[in-house]
Amino acid sequence: MKNLVQLGFAALLSFNMMTVKAQSKTTENSTLWEISGNGLTKSSYLAGTFHIMCSQDFEIKPKVMKALEKSDNFVMEINYTDPAEMTAMQKMFKADKKLSEQLNSEEAKELDNILIAGYGTDLKKMDNSSSQSLYALISMKAIPCPQTEIKMYEIELLQNAIKNKKKVYGLEKVEDQMASISKAYDLKAVIGQLKMGKQYEKLLREMITAFKKEDLKSVYTLFKDDKIMNAEQEKAMLTDRNKNWAEKMPDMMKKESSFFAVGGAHLMGENGVIQLLKSKGYTVKPVSGL
Repeated sequence: MKNLVQLGFAALLSFNMMTVKAQSKTTENSTLWEISGNGLTKSSYLAGTFHIMCSQDFEIKPKVMKALEKSDNFVMEINYTDPAEMTAMQKMFKADKKLSEQLNSEEAKELDNILIAGYGTDLKKMDNSSSQSLYALISMKAIPCPQTEIKMYEIELLQNAIKNKKKVYGLEKVEDQMASISKAYDLKAVIGQLKMGKQYEKLLREMITAFKKEDLKSVYTLFKDDKIMNAEQEKAMLTDRNKNWAEKMPDMMKKESSFFAVGGAHLMGENGVIQLLKSKGYTVKPVSGL
């Protein structure tokens, strides 16, 4: 599908959303959850994804594919089959104002040094990019394999959904997601995150190990450093978005079954999608197999 690879950029951005300090009260190990009750005539499903990983680590459990096959609709964070969303995605790459013009000379020099030393580029090459593009470098650096060996969870699911003629929807717009990132991390905060690239590399390795075991609780307890995600950033990146999604999901499940695929960090915790759906009267339980 034309321009489908653009999803990779959003996935790179989204990895950072998985570094959450909130612990989940849910103890069951599963990346797939069944949603039923509260008037639903057919179950829907909620899958926690790990947006990007190396092909050697990549696996989508058979139960996940079976749940997608049983569902009428495929719902992602953003609908990348929508041409308007693709256009918005392309606009994300460029900034209205150069990065160097948003910094004083010392800050610009520091950013240049960080990019040269840790990310294989420099400020001159990135100057016309948005801060969100700069933010994505963290994930690019953390992935321990060439970009040609990267697999993207949502792309695999989306391709399957398209092949099987599922209707595709999104829970939010590109602009909404970028507004959340910008609210959580302004340019100077992004520079601070770039400095911690090595910490992200270590974190990613540990999170992938836990995710492969479907141990989402461990994924969340691995990372609690306020320097990477404080309470305010968590609210913008996760809590507020979760609440918005939980308001939209009931209508998407009412008449037809839906398969929701969102970053794993959005599932758990007191303000996670699972708990929010339970508070609305739905039964949400882990799926061990279908």
